[in-house]
Amino acid sequence: MTSTSSHPQMTAYLAHARWFAGKGRDHVVTDVTRVATLPGPPTVTIDVVDVTYPDGSTERYQMPLVHHVEEQHRIGHALVGHGTDELDPDAGERWTYDAVHDREAMAVYLQTFCSTPSGGEQAYGGATFHRVGDHELATDVHSTLFSGEQSNSSVAFGDDSLLKVFRKVTSGRNPDIEIHEVLTEAENPNVAALYGWVQAGEDDLAMLQQFLRTAADGWDLALSSVRNLFSEADLHADEVGGDFAGESERLGAAVADVHVVLREHFGHDTVDGASLAEQMRVRLEAQLAGVPPLAPHADALRRVFADLGDLGRQEVHRVHGDLHLGQTLRTARGWKLVDFEGEPAKPLAERRLPDSPWRDVAGMLRSFDYAVESVVKDLHEVGDPGPQVEYRAQEWRERNRAAFLHGYVERRVEAGGSAMTDAERALVDAYEADKAVYEVGYEARNRPTWVDIPLAAISRIGDHA
Repeated sequence: MTSTSSHPQMTAYLAHARWFAGKGRDHVVTDVTRVATLPGPPTVTIDVVDVTYPDGSTERYQMPLVHHVEEQHRIGHALVGHGTDELDPDAGERWTYDAVHDREAMAVYLQTFCSTPSGGEQAYGGATFHRVGDHELATDVHSTLFSGEQSNSSVAFGDDSLLKVFRKVTSGRNPDIEIHEVLTEAENPNVAALYGWVQAGEDDLAMLQQFLRTAADGWDLALSSVRNLFSEADLHADEVGGDFAGESERLGAAVADVHVVLREHFGHDTVDGASLAEQMRVRLEAQLAGVPPLAPHADALRRVFADLGDLGRQEVHRVHGDLHLGQTLRTARGWKLVDFEGEPAKPLAERRLPDSPWRDVAGMLRSFDYAVESVVKDLHEVGDPGPQVEYRAQEWRERNRAAFLHGYVERRVEAGGSAMTDAERALVDAYEADKAVYEVGYEARNRPTWVDIPLAAISRIGDHA
């Protein structure tokens, strides 16, 4: 069921939604398609709205809605509209809210998953609910909406499961679901298990997975380690109680475990080193045009990228695609990787392409750099931290980078792979440099006082190129 008239109430609601990518731009909701109505009560629908901008470009967003016959003051902040539902005029006047904010509506979602047979699927209109595995979902629990989500909406059901609603709708398999399904069926311990997902045609709308309630964020743990180091002026990184190297090594092993499964399931291919080098060079030239601080490093970067041309063909397979400490969780049972959607700025089809596993490795190495340097920035904001701060920062950075690489390579060797070659070290340097070039552009536009962090990394890479 589709409506093509103007939708002023929905247009107004989107303007203030945290996850709406078009905030600050003129926009209008031009089409609304009702994908499904779930078995309530209350009445819960899944709508997909088309948003049109003045330049003619369009985007699609998912709106799970709950429709009440009376006003619900408890979720007044999530009111989308009031009046007759154009897609269901026989229902009369209703109060319509964004369903993720309503515990009653989320209970309907959970019950719909529970009614779907294990390992099977169940259709509701144009939406199909899928179940993976035989986990028995807890139903006597309340839902809790996470407030920190930027591009999606996540709802926890007690301590048991977590529903992630993909707000921006893109045709094609969502890599977060696709990869979680593979790793879950392989019983890989390094991800939260996938319990199910919602699909409409070729569009993936939501996923239900294990909720890691007691997990600690990898980025926060790394920052705590750095702070512990700086609070002990006379101790080296390996002597401080918060030494992170052991965790870094275990994290490297976890990433390698995931890569082994992805390679086995999705297969692998090769790409020409010269082609990789050209892609990196093009990205560099594009950044040089608008970011003057990069100019002194341009020749060294070109040499780093050009060296890839001599490496021949390099193996690629499905990878995480956007790996950093913020995409990791530490649990009592080890490290978990999260959010396999890839780089949000890339088109979905590109995010699903095979890539080098060393891109994931390089992304994590850059994250260690940012963790220690962000604490250094904090120290400078409250006064002069003293002459040793940079030496101690370098000590932490190099210790944890080396530990992560050791854990990664050792586990790869255990799985039948080879030790790290000189060509692969050059590949990691190139991927790190490529990532740092992007970071320079980002920082120049958003946090100019942080641009020295990726520039310093580029300088280090260039010095030994």
